[in-house]
Amino acid sequence: MNKVYDIVGRKKYFYCFSAAIIALALILSFVLGMNVDIEFKGGTIITYSYEGAIDEDRVADIASELAGQSCRTSLGESLADGMKTVSITFPSSTGLSSEVQSSITDSLSQQLPDSKLALYSSQDVDPTTGRGFLGKCLVAVAFSAVVMIVYIGFRFKRIGGWVAGCCSVIALIHDMCFVYACFVICRFDINANFMAVLLTVLGYSINATIIIYDRIRENRRLYGSEKPLDELVNMSITQCVGRSVNTTVTTVTAMVCVCIVALVAGVESILSFAFPLVIGLLAGVYSSNCIAPTLWTVLQGAIDKKGGSKKK
Repeated sequence: MNKVYDIVGRKKYFYCFSAAIIALALILSFVLGMNVDIEFKGGTIITYSYEGAIDEDRVADIASELAGQSCRTSLGESLADGMKTVSITFPSSTGLSSEVQSSITDSLSQQLPDSKLALYSSQDVDPTTGRGFLGKCLVAVAFSAVVMIVYIGFRFKRIGGWVAGCCSVIALIHDMCFVYACFVICRFDINANFMAVLLTVLGYSINATIIIYDRIRENRRLYGSEKPLDELVNMSITQCVGRSVNTTVTTVTAMVCVCIVALVAGVESILSFAFPLVIGLLAGVYSSNCIAPTLWTVLQGAIDKKGGSKKK
């Protein structure tokens, strides 16, 4: 190995970049708000059958004006009878009254007579199930974080396991923030896809982080105090970075292909899963190589220095 990357020496740049992305996501969350899907927020879904072609934007404009709130439209086809349908989704904690729904139906029929719109179905969505699912996922994430700290704490005792475990959890939180930033910036709905992406990214990220910790432990056993901590970590990251990048590139390439197909076909439900997953995987390999080990270097270096001063 001829060249060793100075990752630790550039840690301030990595921290500033990550902080900027997370800050941008938080600012946009307050300025633009979050698009919370109806399964988490509740609301009403009205579906109409129609004939010929229909302008989705026109339908959305009419419906949102009458309802006094924003809405989303999607075209579909009934599997039962092959009828073409347009669904209007109103995310709301209260839902729409029957009077408002009737006025929307009447107005659409009057303004779009050629489409021959007819009420197909109407349903109110209870957010309890979605919120329960969200809560269980967050509990699973929190539980996995605790288990990881305990596992890494015992497995990597030689390199300050508890510190390494806490740094790995910080890196995981960093990855989740990047996924959230992708949803906010791209204006994707916060729904089941969001939780699926988070859980997938956690698995990839922690695996890459543990590989680097394992290399640091082995190098510290081999070199002991011969090499400074920064140099030891830089060498360990350099030895693992090729494997981490190659493993991630394989999955990212496949997901980029899925993104292209979903974008061309206009399937937003798939795009809102595949693209944030690409961002999350890239954030995972970035945090595993540039955040977790460098943060461990700072904290463990401070602990070693404090321990050395006490011995004196």
